[in-house]
Parts: sequence; structure tokens; C-alpha cells
Amino acid sequence: MGQRKTFKSRWGFILACVGSAVGMANVWGFPYKLGMNGGGAFLVCYLFFIFIFSYTGLSSEYAIGRRSKAGTLGAYEYAWASRGHRGIGKLVGWIPLVGSICIAIGYAVIISYVLKALTDSIFGTLMTVDAEAWFGSFAFKTFSVAPFHIFIVVVTALTLLYGTHSIERTNKIMMPLFFVLFAILAVRVFFMPGALEGYKFLFTPKWDYLKNPETWVWAMGQAFFSLSITGSGMIVYGSYLHEEEDIVDGAKNTAVFDTLAALVAALVMIPSAFAFGMDSAGGPGLLFVTLPTVLQHIPLGRVFAIILYLAVVFGGISSLQNMFEVVTDSILYKCPKLKRAQVLLGLSLLTLLIGIFMEPIAETQGAILGGWGPWMDLVSIYIIPIGASIGAFSWFWILKKEELLDEINKGANKVQGDLWYGLGKWVYTPLAIILCVIALAFKIAF
Repeated sequence: MGQRKTFKSRWGFILACVGSAVGMANVWGFPYKLGMNGGGAFLVCYLFFIFIFSYTGLSSEYAIGRRSKAGTLGAYEYAWASRGHRGIGKLVGWIPLVGSICIAIGYAVIISYVLKALTDSIFGTLMTVDAEAWFGSFAFKTFSVAPFHIFIVVVTALTLLYGTHSIERTNKIMMPLFFVLFAILAVRVFFMPGALEGYKFLFTPKWDYLKNPETWVWAMGQAFFSLSITGSGMIVYGSYLHEEEDIVDGAKNTAVFDTLAALVAALVMIPSAFAFGMDSAGGPGLLFVTLPTVLQHIPLGRVFAIILYLAVVFGGISSLQNMFEVVTDSILYKCPKLKRAQVLLGLSLLTLLIGIFMEPIAETQGAILGGWGPWMDLVSIYIIPIGASIGAFSWFWILKKEELLDEINKGANKVQGDLWYGLGKWVYTPLAIILCVIALAFKIAF
């Protein structure tokens, strides 16, 4: 494969990682989970877990990527080889990698819905129909968004043709625009009558919710997956990182911008719902029913609808980029004679051939694979939590301590030692395993 390419700048790396982390978990996941779990109380729990997971889990994924100079499969081989068990590493690495493949297949469908919403906003269709009926007109039908689906997959693949160079350049455009566009929406929502109640709900902790274990569990799950700590995704970006870069600082910046993305999304979603007396805990309906209804009833609603869905498309494509890159890099690692364009073509076809039959949100007549809803639940409940737990165990219990600390401290402004490693081994790893057990035992899709 020759010399491994790296990101050209520190901010290029950070924005690429933020692009991977910022997605549906921020845009609808965070607002509706916050809505279900006591507003500000959930936020307190969430910030607590964001700190722990970014400081230890996210930085360790960056570190193993840079240490092994490889993506998912190579990283697990390297970690387990340090204990003389390369064969085990070759096997276990496939679990988180399969998770990346599977979530990419379902995720592409979701972004296709968003692109349809953007298109209907541009042409004005979304402003003249009942939002719930509009969503039902395509969300429960096979092949209903096929042209948008194909477009999303093709565009994502094209942005990866030149590896780190194209990833870095596209995210330098998409991520700043994501924040600017959502900030514009947040300012507009601020002036809506009744929005104040939404802000009160968002930032006033209902401390009784802290006594409820479910609040902590949901906050932990949201923090874990919002940061894309899946035992796979962030490894490949870490492998493209210069050795003089501070890994822990990079993880901190990723967490800060990811949290800002979640908060600015909540500042749009929650006050809007309160302003119109709608459900703030509406899940995907927040994006495809609640917000369209709100936008239909405000001046320049069509303009703000275009801004909203364009921002979400940017966030979605940047996340899908990472999923595609994880798989592409690992295939090239195993089959170095293949060309990047060939792998991307094959991955795109696989994503479309399976995903196009999952366009309905749930199982309906004619939906061969039962829809993306059950598919994403399957991935979120089983594959990703197991893969994330394997990753945490591999970095903190299998990879030698001195190797991990040596990599963490390359280019570091502040040397990390026993405290960082202890938090990773005795706090982060057990929490990852606990979250996995909860997901499996109670069939919870975080």
C-alpha cells in the first residue's frame, strides 16, 4: 500500500472526526432523549459521560490507529499480537468492522429521507402538505426514495476517492456550514412565541430524574455513540494522524464540537416543539413531522426548511464518509493490490443492493429485509455494543500498557500516566461492557 497518507492539518483531522461524530445521534437522538429524560438533568449526566469517554475511549481509538498505522483490522491484529495472539486479533476485528458496514447500509437510507425533505423544501412541496401524511407517503414504501438513495451513496463515494485529501477538504466545507446553518435556525427559533418554555425545559434540571437509573443509562448510551466510539470508526482517522499531534487534545476538541452540535440541534428542536405545543420526545418524528409542521407556520419557513435539511445532509454525509472509509481502508489492508476506486465501487453497490430494499421505516408488504428501522435496531442493539466492548477490552486489557501510553504521549503537551490509563481500564472499559449487557438484555437501541 506504500506510505500511509496523513491529514495535512490539525484542524483537518479534528473536523473530519467531528464530521464522523456529528450525525443523527446529534440531530434527533440527543433532543428527543433529552426530552424523555428530564431536560437539564439528562444534560448533566450526558456531559459527565462525554468527558470520561472522550478522555479515555476516544483518545485510545485514535492512539491504536496511529500506533498500528492501520484501520480496524490492522489495529486489532496489532493489539493482540503484542500478547502473542495475532490470530485472535484477526478474528475479533471483523465484529466492529461488520458493524460499520451494517450501519452504513441503514444510515444511507436515513440520509436519503433527509435529502428528499431538502428537495421538497426547495420546490415548496413540503410547505403545502400535512407533514405526517407527507412523511408516510414515502417512509412506508419500498423504492420510495431510490433516486435520493443512489445520489447520497455516489456522492459519499466520490468524496473518498482521494483518501485523506478529499475527506479533509470536504469536511472543512461541510462542518463549518453545518454549525452556521444550525446557528441561524437557533436564532430564528429564539424569537418564536412560547420558545422560552423550551429553554427552561432544556436547561432546568429536574433533579428527581438523577435518581432514575434509566436517565444515566440513556445519557451513557447517547454519549458513547454520539462520539462514534464503536471500536472501529475513529481508529482509521487516528491512523491518518501525524505523530507530533496531541491525541488527548484532539479527542477533547472532537468532544467539544460534537457536544456543541448536539446542543445547537436541541436549541432548534426543543423550543420549536414547545412553541407549537408538540411532543419534544418524538424521535425521528422531530425531524420529519414536528419541524416541517413548525416551518409551515412561520414567515420564510421555506427558507429555513432548506437551511435545516441542508445542514443535516452535510452532517449525514460526513458521518457516512467515515463508515465507508473504515471499510475501504480495511479491505485495502487485506487486499493491497486492489485500487481505492474499485473498493469504493463495490462498497457502494453493496450498500445500495441491500439498502434499497430497506427504504420503508418498518416492515411492510414488499419490504424484503423488513425496513431500516428493525435493521438499525439490530445493529445498535447487538453488533455495535459488542464491537465497542471488544475495542475497549483490546486497548486497555490486551495491548501492553507501555505501548498505549507511549503512543498517547507522542506530541502531547501534557503527559498522561496512571490516572489516564486507570480511568480507561477500570472505568471506561467496564462502562462499555455494562452498556453492551444492558443493550443485549433489554433489547435497547441506543
